[in-house]
Amino acid sequence: MKKNLLVDIGSTYFKVCDGEDIQQHFRDFNKDIFDDLKYKCADIIEKYKKEEVFICSSANGGLSTLIIGITNSFSLKYATNIAFNSGINIIDTVLYQNIKNSSIPSDLIDVVIITGGIDSVSDIFNEDLFTYLEQVNYSNIVYVGNENDAKFLSQNIKNLVVLPNIITNKLQVNENELKEYLTNLYQADIEGKEDIKHLYNITSNQIYSTPYIVNKTLPLINNMFKVADPFILVDIGGATTDIHYSTTLVNDNMVKNNEYDRLVFKKLGVYKSKESLIYAAKNNEFVYELLAHMNVTENIFQEDSDKALRTLMKLAIFLVLYKVSEAHPLYVHLKLDLLKSIVLTGGITKVLKQEEAEDIVGFFYKKILNTTIKPNIVLDSNYEIWTLGITQ
Repeated sequence: MKKNLLVDIGSTYFKVCDGEDIQQHFRDFNKDIFDDLKYKCADIIEKYKKEEVFICSSANGGLSTLIIGITNSFSLKYATNIAFNSGINIIDTVLYQNIKNSSIPSDLIDVVIITGGIDSVSDIFNEDLFTYLEQVNYSNIVYVGNENDAKFLSQNIKNLVVLPNIITNKLQVNENELKEYLTNLYQADIEGKEDIKHLYNITSNQIYSTPYIVNKTLPLINNMFKVADPFILVDIGGATTDIHYSTTLVNDNMVKNNEYDRLVFKKLGVYKSKESLIYAAKNNEFVYELLAHMNVTENIFQEDSDKALRTLMKLAIFLVLYKVSEAHPLYVHLKLDLLKSIVLTGGITKVLKQEEAEDIVGFFYKKILNTTIKPNIVLDSNYEIWTLGITQ
């Protein structure tokens, strides 16, 4: 680590690790990221050669996808899992049999995923798909369904990318090609941002997404903290909240090659996506009870104070655990009852105290999982876990 300069560009802060010392700087949003970094850290940057500088970024907030599938049990389920674990944010899913009555997303969709059927079937799709897609504003579109329908769809959908089916004939998941495609899109989005492009003036290494880098740290985490398996790592920042987890915690029969995966929740950040976090909170049946537990009222959402920020951080912890629990089956279901440790990192570590995080996790386990037994909370108080994986 001492031979390299490590930089993490977040949506609200950037972190610079010079040897053993980590500096955090609140971003000046009136400046280009590169100019802001140079202004605040020029004396440090000048010490290093370009090949010694490693940079990751979560400033783009991730990509959005719309998934169209044939069944909830296989095609939609598999594609949703792969998309989440590739750092992609799911705007909506459409069950193909209901496509005529499905709403059209108002947002620009970064990538549409179409999937369905094992390779021995054919003639699943018809004009209804094309009519629907004509109304969707999207940048990329990929087909990962049965191979027999690939030619028909390619003839009718402009710029369609065709990849191998994500459903094998044994009804198991084949995730590699789609995951690589989505990861590369995520990467291209980062590098396509003008602010990020300028950072190549100080590094000759590839700039990766921070969630990808954090996932690389998980096998190494005990080099920094005492963490009991199985564990999850929750990264709560300004634009997103991410969960990194061992695949042994997935209550599913999907066959997967990777040891750790991640989920990215684009609408659960506490700065850039503050309004959507509040919206999610207000629509959760347990949150008003949680607010009472924290001795605050709904009026806290209108405040701009340290107390309001701490409340949002606590809500982010509760909501993200809720979304992967058995109480919320839309997302990947993690076996939270088996957890031994929860590692908290990101901007939250500069706001909440250990006992505050433990209190919220305790409330969740008692209210949602009906148990007073809860995992150990490990707080990455120096916000340095990302430094373990960035040079891997």
